[in-house]
Amino acid sequence: MTVRQFFLLPLFVALFASAEAAEPKPLRALLILGGCCHDYGKQKDLLKAGLEERAHVQVEIVHSEDRTTRARFQLYERTNWAEGYDVVIHDECTSDVKDLAYVQNILAAHKTVPAVNLHCAMHCYRTGTDDWFKFVGIQSTGHGPQEPIAVDFVDAEHPITKGLGDWTTIREELYNNVKVFETAHALARGKQTVKQKEVEYVVAWVNQYGSTRVFSTTLGHNNATVADARYLDLVTRGLLWACDKLNPAYLKPATKP
Repeated sequence: MTVRQFFLLPLFVALFASAEAAEPKPLRALLILGGCCHDYGKQKDLLKAGLEERAHVQVEIVHSEDRTTRARFQLYERTNWAEGYDVVIHDECTSDVKDLAYVQNILAAHKTVPAVNLHCAMHCYRTGTDDWFKFVGIQSTGHGPQEPIAVDFVDAEHPITKGLGDWTTIREELYNNVKVFETAHALARGKQTVKQKEVEYVVAWVNQYGSTRVFSTTLGHNNATVADARYLDLVTRGLLWACDKLNPAYLKPATKP
């Protein structure tokens, strides 16, 4: 080592330490999956890996093995169940859970905690009230057969969709839109041809739930769609937007220890 290198070494160390200190902590995301009709055992891993490869986020998983529409999560029985998390990803399929107090306890967390809702989360918690649907932003009651969906980004300038390209999925379920609440804003619509008739509904949107940001998409029934880079890009950007962190500091993988 030369004399010059000797004196410059502390400067390099200080600059490196400063750069490390400037990197923000990864977002803590809670991914909740379980219930009827989907391969959540594989999709939990696809989502965790896909999100962590794209964003400065650490995904923790709560997965129920209950494959019925009555699956309940012990986590939701607790007060402040989402405490310590920056965002919650709902990927349940539990339409026959109608306990209003249970659902209201879930929603209480989202007075402050942002959310992402995927696919069958839109069909959950049919309590006879609009409570869950107001949180989601759209009420949906069903879908047609699995056929390819042509995804058209109708708001291509929104921070979530900017730079993303339209695409056509594999055979997927196109969820209907019974009601679109005033707090919701459509990002993408999906078109599907069923029995030579074209059907079109909103398939990705944002919602303002009080002071909380919520991103949702009804896409994501099959594993091949969940593993699709275009789908994971959309969900990643939606998650970061919900957290108000859609910026270069977070739109990259967390540094591995």
